[in-house]
Amino acid sequence: MTLELRNVTKRVGGETHVAGVTLTLERGSLNVLLGPTLSGKTTILRLMAGLDVPVEGQVLIDGRDVTGTPVRQRSVAMVYQQFINYPNLTVYENIASPLRVARVPRTELDRRVRDAAALMRLDSQLDRYPLGLSGGQQQRTALARAIVKRADLLLLDEPLANLDYKLREELREQLPKLFAEIGAITVYATAEPSDALLLGGSTATLSEGRVTQFGRTVDVYRRPTDRETAEAFSDPPMNFIAARIAGGKAHLPGGAILPAHGPLAGLPDGEITLGFRANHLYLRQPSQDAVAVTAKVAIVEITGSESFVHAIHRDMRWVALVHGIHELNPGAPVELYLDPKRMFAFDRDGRLVAAPDFAAAA
Repeated sequence: MTLELRNVTKRVGGETHVAGVTLTLERGSLNVLLGPTLSGKTTILRLMAGLDVPVEGQVLIDGRDVTGTPVRQRSVAMVYQQFINYPNLTVYENIASPLRVARVPRTELDRRVRDAAALMRLDSQLDRYPLGLSGGQQQRTALARAIVKRADLLLLDEPLANLDYKLREELREQLPKLFAEIGAITVYATAEPSDALLLGGSTATLSEGRVTQFGRTVDVYRRPTDRETAEAFSDPPMNFIAARIAGGKAHLPGGAILPAHGPLAGLPDGEITLGFRANHLYLRQPSQDAVAVTAKVAIVEITGSESFVHAIHRDMRWVALVHGIHELNPGAPVELYLDPKRMFAFDRDGRLVAAPDFAAAA
């Protein structure tokens, strides 16, 4: 099965939710829709499912136009962020409900329910009711009900967003193996870049209802085609600073000068924007080429093994992700180091013109 969105646009009350989206997804593929709130993720899932109809463009399955075909006539399973279970049914019956609607024979129904429950580690919970389950168990019940359908298209709308950290990490580790076993087209919507990187597969980055880039997840992360994609695929968001390339050096506001080494080598003279991720902004000089700039501490978030140092440099707010506990006072000056080998460079139109090598971009 192949699912294709061809120049799909969706407007509601004069407001554009999705604009000219074109995607082609193949059977057995895992695809991530990555973008912030209101970027169009849920709308795209609904268009794929047949819950909504685009005002422009087509939805095709195996080359056949199904744009106006309702969801009940498609082979689709969907799991929402706000998981939904039938409170008056046991876990077993919740999982079995789509199979009963499809009139699957009893022996096959039982086998498929128990297989799905085993995948979701719900074997011991089959006789319980949803209200007696933890939030994680309820979400896994909803996932098992979607999986047991063996639909050609599995859509997941931020299914882990409401779970605690430990369970999120556990399920994020299990899901790629699970998706590989299903063999369906899987589309997973999330606002978390870490979800996309852990799941792998392919990622479509979204901004204001548009797909800014689509490709292998690791390739999109390493070489975002433009500034919008780089911002969507960085957590915390990528830091930026204006620069001028002249005489083989990058001149920064305030007088700091970066040697044009690494990705900056060979760039023509002119105005550019440099981008660097939080883990490539340093409190200590990481290499001889790194240059210090002075900033003012805004706040420090200490997570235990790491600290997020929020700082302001010439009206630009940056975030540095550094190892260890760093107690810095708000308003205090701090030296931050920029390494030219870790820089992304964007032209005046926001298009990528240079990126770190794979090791530097990790």
